[in-house]
Parts: sequence; C-alpha cells; structure tokens
Amino acid sequence: MDEVEYDSPIGLLRLEADQQGLTAVRFPKPKATRSSIARPSKSKNRHLKSAVKELKSYFANGSNPLRTPLSPQGTNFQKSVWIELSKISSGSTTTYGEIADRIGNPKASRAVGLANNRNLLPIFLPCHRVIGKSGKLVGYAGDIWRKEWLLKHEGALL
Repeated sequence: MDEVEYDSPIGLLRLEADQQGLTAVRFPKPKATRSSIARPSKSKNRHLKSAVKELKSYFANGSNPLRTPLSPQGTNFQKSVWIELSKISSGSTTTYGEIADRIGNPKASRAVGLANNRNLLPIFLPCHRVIGKSGKLVGYAGDIWRKEWLLKHEGALL
C-alpha cells in the first residue's frame, strides 16, 4: 500500500493506493503527523500520480471526470451503491431513496446512507452528490462543510 498527501482547497487529503487502483481518500485530522507520508511528487505508484493530477484539475474547474482506476473494498451491497454514485454527473444531485430505487431495493435508503458512510473514495465515488429527500445536506464523513463546498464548486448549489 502506497500513500501520498495532497493539499486541497477542502484541506489535506491522504490518498492511498495498491497496484489495482486508488483505495482511499481520507480527511486526516489537523494534528495528524505528516512526516512519514510521501508528497505527491515522491510517489512511484501510478494510481496515486494519476489521482493527484486529476484532483488538481478537478479543483481548478470542478467538472473534470475522474478516471483513476479505483480499488474499493466493501460488501456487494456497498459496491452496488458505489457503482451508482459513479453515475451521478458533476453539477447534479440525487437522494438516498433514488439510489435505493436504482439498485432495485427501494426500501433501502438508510442502508444506502450507511454504504455512503463507508465509501473510502470520496470525490472519486461522489457521495457528496447524495442529499436528503427534503433537499437538505445530510451525512458526509468529511464534514458537511466539505460536502457543501464540493457541491457549490460543481455548480449544484448556489
């Protein structure tokens, strides 16, 4: 497992990858030690280099598709939710209930929320684009302010 840190407009991101693809994008706590983590320019992992390049472009203009190979780890249900997340286009939102409908399990909106919470690849699997039925911004492991920032950056919120 390789990892790098990337300073983004929404704070420090710790990116992790194996040989198959990107495995995690984490929001480390502000007091997290940074000395043992490679900087993006020092990484030899091609997936990390790709992810950093794509994140730079995404944060510059908000709508670039992120195509770095991903290597998510989870249950079959979680993976089915994450596949649906990958289909939500930049600048748009959907609800937990709509995702549940799309995966053929219309009563599973809470389980969809839990799968979103377990998504270790935020931004790349854009769980920030999933909102509550009322239109309220709810549930984001990276803090609601980041969800709001990302949605505004993509033009989904004014």
